[in-house]
Amino acid sequence: MFRLLLFLSLFPIVIALLARWWFGVRVLAGDGKRPCRCDLQRWLPSPDDSAIVHRAENSAAEFGRQLRLKALAEWRKQDPKSAAAREGSRRFGLAVPPLSGVVAVFAVLVAKIPFIGAIAILFAATAISAMIGLLSLPPELRAIARVANKAREQKNFPNRDDEDAVVRCAIAHAWDLSLPPILRWIHK
Repeated sequence: MFRLLLFLSLFPIVIALLARWWFGVRVLAGDGKRPCRCDLQRWLPSPDDSAIVHRAENSAAEFGRQLRLKALAEWRKQDPKSAAAREGSRRFGLAVPPLSGVVAVFAVLVAKIPFIGAIAILFAATAISAMIGLLSLPPELRAIARVANKAREQKNFPNRDDEDAVVRCAIAHAWDLSLPPILRWIHK
C-alpha cells in the first residue's frame, strides 16, 4: 500500500519540478540577467516598495518581480476572493508537507507505520501541495497578463525586447513560486 502511494506520488512531484524548471528557472536564468531600462515617469514602484530612489536600469528578473507584485496587488483589488484562494493554496503548500512529515515521523516512532509509510505520506502530501499550487496558477498568470498589457500600452520600457524579457520573467517568477517550499529547496 505504502509503496503504491509512494510510486503514485512521484509522478506529480516530477511533473511539478519539470514545469518549474521549464517555465520558471530556465527563463529566469536566460532572460533574468538581461539589463533593462524603463521610463521612471511611467513605471510605478511595486506596492510594497519603500525605497525613495528607484533605478531606471535593473535586471529583467527584478523588473519582472516588481511587475508580478503589481499584478497581485491589482488582482486583490479587482477580485479579492480569487486572490485569497490563490494565497490559500500557497499557504497550504507551505504548511501541509512539513506537518505531514512531523506526523509521519511520530507515527514511525510509536511503531504504527513502517518507515516507508512515513516517506510515502510525506511524498503524498508534497504531491498534493504541488498539484494544488500548479492548478491555482492560471488566474495569477491572467492577472500578470493584464498588467503586462497595461505596461505595454503605457510604453514603460523604451525597448520592446526589454519589455518582453520583463513579462517573461514575471511569468517565470509566478511559476517559480507556485511550488511548495520543500520542492523549491530540493530543486535549487
